[in-house]
Amino acid sequence: MNVTQLDISRRTIAVAAALIGTVSLVIGAHAALNMRAFDAAKAVSTDQVTGSIGQASRLALVIGNGHYPDANAPLTQSINDARALSSSLRKNGFDVDMVEDATKDDMVRAVNRLKSRIKRDTVVMLFFGGYGVQAGRESYMLPVDAVIWKESDVRRHGVSIEGVLDMMKEQGAKAKLVVVDASRRNPYERRFRSYSHGLAPISATDNALILSSASPGKVVDDGKGEHSVLVSEFLNNLNAQGSAESVFNKTRLAISRASEGDQVPTVSSSLLEDVHFGEAGG
Repeated sequence: MNVTQLDISRRTIAVAAALIGTVSLVIGAHAALNMRAFDAAKAVSTDQVTGSIGQASRLALVIGNGHYPDANAPLTQSINDARALSSSLRKNGFDVDMVEDATKDDMVRAVNRLKSRIKRDTVVMLFFGGYGVQAGRESYMLPVDAVIWKESDVRRHGVSIEGVLDMMKEQGAKAKLVVVDASRRNPYERRFRSYSHGLAPISATDNALILSSASPGKVVDDGKGEHSVLVSEFLNNLNAQGSAESVFNKTRLAISRASEGDQVPTVSSSLLEDVHFGEAGG
């Protein structure tokens, strides 16, 4: 090998070494950038998860039953009420499960869906519009396929409001809101000797707020409007936003005054913390 060839070989080796070094630097820099990007993404993801954990989720089960075979005419208001309330609750940040003309199986499945989703930070709301009957000092929501001839039929075919509240409590819901529009004259009256008009008092379990369309043992007739009186006033106050207790109590007062005391809704509260409607609410 002559000197010229040796020189070329050395230059070739030097160039190759330089190229390898440059490639290594590029790969190293790229890897570092990827690691930084991964760390940043992980930090963002953690922030998002932490934020979501800190925010109370909101769930609502809305049931509107209108077409009962035993009734002379359908309860059109119940369906309208369920739809309007569902829309309003969604605007207030609730994830709504709405069921219309629910059979007993439909109602049980809906309650079980709700149960599976309740977490420790969940604000849960139940609305029922339709026929309700009391039996054994409990209030029952009646499905459209209920066959009621005696008091035991109510317990067999109905869904206990207190039972749903107990489920919410057992699941550890942060707060429980219940609106019951079921104090109507119904086709099951006087079919059994121990029958009582209206609904029984619905006791508020821990951290619960309950609004019923009439006083215990009282019944009210549906008006001719698109919505029931209870839901009309409730929607008005809900759209104005504010605390849940304020919305419930303003609804009760508005109906009592408008009816000159003929219809006095019942509000029962054991809330331990403020619950607000509206996007900024807690």
